[in-house]
Amino acid sequence: MPEEYCDICEEIREKLFELRDEEYKAFHAKLIPTVSEDSIIGVRTPALRKCAKEMGRHPRIGEFLAALPHPYYDENNLHGFILEGIKDYGECLAAVEAFLPYIDNWATCDMLAPKVFGRHREELLEPVRRWIASEDTYTIRFAMNMLMRFYLDGDFKPEYLELVCGVASGEYYVNMMIAWYFATALAKQYEAALPYIEQRRLAAWTHNKAIQKACESRRITEEQKAYLRSMKEKVSRAPQPV
Repeated sequence: MPEEYCDICEEIREKLFELRDEEYKAFHAKLIPTVSEDSIIGVRTPALRKCAKEMGRHPRIGEFLAALPHPYYDENNLHGFILEGIKDYGECLAAVEAFLPYIDNWATCDMLAPKVFGRHREELLEPVRRWIASEDTYTIRFAMNMLMRFYLDGDFKPEYLELVCGVASGEYYVNMMIAWYFATALAKQYEAALPYIEQRRLAAWTHNKAIQKACESRRITEEQKAYLRSMKEKVSRAPQPV
């Protein structure tokens, strides 16, 4: 259904504008430079989550979920929070796959973490492998986020480190997630992740960023931090988000 004829879309948009916080909008806009400030309504996350919980039960919410792309950043975040509430794995997976191509920033990408995925980790690996092989920046980032959230503890396998390391990208937001993933891996699976740092398997900037973020963790000892810092590399020019 075209969005201009979607009554529930208009209802949701009106509700979001009622929740607008102009100071929060101005502050948040600086954190997501890839998003036009004009597309940001300025709804704080707790209010969005509450709205998602309420609207997720609406009998016509499917019309809103189908009305992609949404013109507002806050609508995309609301969309993601509604998907998190879907309890059926197959239904949730299909809805996430439909939404992923329309994610255009790191914040919306990283907010999306359906709880049902954590209860279907074996089945989730197949789509994760597909997503990480995508050419879309935020689909790749989402795949890495799923590996970081669900597969660095009891379900960890060393091959997952290789999956992330194998991504070659010039995209800032992909490389930042690679660094974040390896920093978390160093905190949770130090012995398995360390060779990737020792052998300089990551691009220089990503390598350094992983070390930096790992050294910010309280789960890594001071001795480990000193060793990691000793392996930092010189980088002529840091990449910038675009």
